Amino acid sequence: MIGIERVVRGDEAFMALRALERRLGRAATHVLPSEVGGSNSALPIVVGSLAGLPVVDADGMGRAFPEIQQTSFFVEGASPSPAVLCDYRHSTVTFDGMPDARALERMARAVTVAMGGAASLALAPIAGADLRAMTIPDTLSFARRLGAAVREARRAHADPVAAACAASGGARLFLGKVADVQRRLVAGFARGELLLEGFGECGGRTLRVAFQNENLIAWEGDEAIVTAPDLLCLVDETTAEPVTTEVVRYGLRVAVVGIPAPALLRSERGLAVFGPAAFGYDVPYRPLPGDYGGVTRTGEEG
Repeated sequence: MIGIERVVRGDEAFMALRALERRLGRAATHVLPSEVGGSNSALPIVVGSLAGLPVVDADGMGRAFPEIQQTSFFVEGASPSPAVLCDYRHSTVTFDGMPDARALERMARAVTVAMGGAASLALAPIAGADLRAMTIPDTLSFARRLGAAVREARRAHADPVAAACAASGGARLFLGKVADVQRRLVAGFARGELLLEGFGECGGRTLRVAFQNENLIAWEGDEAIVTAPDLLCLVDETTAEPVTTEVVRYGLRVAVVGIPAPALLRSERGLAVFGPAAFGYDVPYRPLPGDYGGVTRTGEEG
């Protein structure tokens, strides 16, 4: 709930970038998001506008994940430091000599808690020559395309959830009403489970969803029907408006949409970082059919 309770100043990420440039002794040439989920997808656009820098149409996840090490940058060998954290007071903390991205995650999260629960992080730079190999391409375009499809469906009085599935390469997996939510704050994460009671074509069925900031795994009975790194999305059944883990509550009627993850996340080394075991679940990963957004790793239409 911290993103709702603490209003951002708006330039924290820009100030973190400037502090990182001072530490490096050279200026950035481009910016890009670490994840194309939530406000983190828009932050580089704000930074690019303030700094006069182009924004790369790519990110490190193709979705959202809760921890710093869970990006394609670090799976592909990017350095975890130097990195700079900045809060709304423009207080900055520089992280040097990090042994790995997990260490950066632990330390940056602890400092963020001390900063009041919200801060912006500028990660260590990536060389332009390494950018394609270390990122998920075309993800900002994908997000824009998906949003446009939903808006057009609403305008035409069509089914926005069906439009979202068609635009993303996903599928509607369940229709349910939120019957229970158990949420707790643990080590800077919103962790918990929610229970959906099916209606319509899913009447008489139930779905249990576990989350850690993001939805991670869904069970129908004892069977896991979708797991990370594939995307497990709850959206309003009639508008396709996202229902995120911090706002989901009893009584909401939602559609559950599953979207295949980018290929890099599904690879053997990707699953070690993004798969169910990375979150402590002893569940085999069974990939959803199809391609992420209908777009291949090279950005060609699938």
